[in-house]
Amino acid sequence: MKLLRFGQKGHEKPGILLTNHKIADVSNHFADFDEKFFEAHGLKKLSQTDLTKCNTIDYNPALRLGSCIARPSKIVCIGLNYIDHAKETNSPIPKEPIIFFKSTTALNGPNDPVTIPRGSEKTDWEVELAIVIGKKATYIPENEAYEYIAGYTLHNDYSERAYQLERGGQWDKGKGCDTFAPLGPYLATKDEIADVHNLKLWLKVNGHTMQDGTTANLIFNIPFIVSYVSQFMTLLPCDVISTGTPAGVGLGFKPPIFLKPGDVVELGIDGLGVQKQQLVPYT
Repeated sequence: MKLLRFGQKGHEKPGILLTNHKIADVSNHFADFDEKFFEAHGLKKLSQTDLTKCNTIDYNPALRLGSCIARPSKIVCIGLNYIDHAKETNSPIPKEPIIFFKSTTALNGPNDPVTIPRGSEKTDWEVELAIVIGKKATYIPENEAYEYIAGYTLHNDYSERAYQLERGGQWDKGKGCDTFAPLGPYLATKDEIADVHNLKLWLKVNGHTMQDGTTANLIFNIPFIVSYVSQFMTLLPCDVISTGTPAGVGLGFKPPIFLKPGDVVELGIDGLGVQKQQLVPYT
């Protein structure tokens, strides 16, 4: 199944993307795709729902999509998880996963405008595969990790590099700005993805390809990441783990390339759809 949320910001409805480019509106059956939904075995109940009896609407570019899940308890990110990205930023290859957080207020629709923060001169892009957790996970073994995954989605881990790297403290201050976490267009359940470790991911800026990678090059794979993070914190249903980005970020170019108002960023992952955002100034 492909779960999405559609409608005006703050008033999104839950829906299922059908094979005929229609969306089944399931808001009469489920309030939202949030922590309560996953905690109450919502995916199983959804699979048993007769979608032919639901109202449908067209899935088209004019339809606004929200983040594919409602606000999770946390967005956990893994840094420098591709060797080529670590090398382009002159960083050592991590011996253990690097963990940082994005604020939940950074969540954004996949095609909504992205705001360049006040005073920013180094706003950057990062195409990433994100995991959505399906049930509470604490100290789980690696060989059981897939049981705790609801599915996967596309994430653009926007970053303000000066805030992240030049102003002291941790990375979070350059990662959690408003609109810096577009998520979607949909959440694909595990059965939709044949091999999560063999997905092409790409990103373009103003039509020029900047990132062209594959999840086959992850340093730490998906079950290891889920198990590892669960050793340090309890993962709740609907939580997000973003798994890192391949080479081609703006910071890695010589000289670096950063985003400015009017720029258009497009990105995608095999089986997880595409996003498109225009950068706008803070007002």
